[in-house]
Amino acid sequence: MASKLSSRFGIPALLLFLVTGMLAGSEGPGGIPFDSPVIAMATGSVALFLILFDGGLQTDLKHLSRTVAIRGALLATIGVMITAGVVGGFAVLVLDVSLVEGLLLGAILSSTDAAAVFSVLRSRSVGLPPRLRTLIEFESASNDPTAVFLTVTLIAVALGDAPSGAMLPISFALRLVGGGAIGWLSGLLIVRMLNRIDLEHDGLYPVLTLAAAGVVFGVAEVAGTSGFMAVYLAGLSMTGRVFAHRRSLLRFHEGVAWLMQIAMFLILGLLAFPSQLLDYAVPGLLVSVVLMFVARPLAVMPLLVGSDFSYRERLMVSWVGLRGAAPIILSTFPLVAGIEAAGPIFNIVFFVVVFSVLIQGPTAGRMARLLKLDAPLEPLERLPIEIDADAAMGMTVARLAVEPGAYADRRRLLDVGGPHMPLAILMRRQGWYFIPTGTTVLAGGDELYVLGTAEMIEAMRPKVCDAIRCDLN
Repeated sequence: MASKLSSRFGIPALLLFLVTGMLAGSEGPGGIPFDSPVIAMATGSVALFLILFDGGLQTDLKHLSRTVAIRGALLATIGVMITAGVVGGFAVLVLDVSLVEGLLLGAILSSTDAAAVFSVLRSRSVGLPPRLRTLIEFESASNDPTAVFLTVTLIAVALGDAPSGAMLPISFALRLVGGGAIGWLSGLLIVRMLNRIDLEHDGLYPVLTLAAAGVVFGVAEVAGTSGFMAVYLAGLSMTGRVFAHRRSLLRFHEGVAWLMQIAMFLILGLLAFPSQLLDYAVPGLLVSVVLMFVARPLAVMPLLVGSDFSYRERLMVSWVGLRGAAPIILSTFPLVAGIEAAGPIFNIVFFVVVFSVLIQGPTAGRMARLLKLDAPLEPLERLPIEIDADAAMGMTVARLAVEPGAYADRRRLLDVGGPHMPLAILMRRQGWYFIPTGTTVLAGGDELYVLGTAEMIEAMRPKVCDAIRCDLN
């Protein structure tokens, strides 16, 4: 229901879940007495690593070039630190808080949330160029470990247990590199396990990958590295590889990621006390403005200088720094640790997340159009049959449209196909689906669903249409 309302009226779906949580809370008509930061933190940690695992699985490696990877890594590390520093400095100067408390607030708000951004973009039927979109998703999925490290370190400083300054950079590098190595190797192991194990029930495969993601996170944390980086790299190392039940597993984990986002916004609403929020409305609004119009641009623009990203693309990356699940989870860390300023920090984070989802989410599509970077998404219809051929000899299913005037137009399928061409398994003409035969005469506007290797599909592509426009999938 929230998704339908979001697409029809432009209301961010996640905001509706937040309001639902507030209405169900102790000061709402639901009256649920929930005030447990420990439960919220534990639930949030599980939610975040499952969201990151799905983020890795959904990343398109075709667009993850060396430039995108390097610039994304800079944004995910140095960019996060710049954001935390600018927000923290503003809090110290204007909000009259201590240096540690200001930097702690900045660290909590320093990471972005790609899933929330693109859920809004897709609901409004607006896309971005693949390379730009990959940069934003890669940065958002990989910057959470940096924010977690900064938050945990500053909490230790506030509690008088400050680590050695000289060891901080080494500890940070070891956590990221170690977590990344564990995650990448674990992803390869999961793929090998999926292809070798023969479970009696297909429904156990999602259970297996769900458990595997939890084990990867736990092993990385026990080893003293970043569990969040590990699960993201595990998913990233699996994407693009052939493994059993790939299509159904990707769909399952996408649903789990949505469930986790919903859970976190509900918990934020339950933890919020509306009677206390009004006192922090002005500070929250000021921090939101500084974060969106000062901190985020200062973190993005310099780090993309010298790259092949245009000025308009840099502005777009700067604007879509949407805050979502990660700051919600990190705001529970000070509450659990017993930091004196934990309550005000949580309330300010609440306003910033709401403001970000309410302002940046609905306007992201408009900003893309204003900067002339929008790429309208093709409406993708579901197949009337389910085909999961990814695990069988590298086969895949592609949807090709026959263009008027192309070689295939007004020719028999037998004349277009051949021993080195993919198998046409389904055809759509004027809204009707049927199984074609060799004597079926093709016409402009027909859609062919073909099964074959990537090489076979590429060989058939020029015969039916232009190499770019024909691939609707």
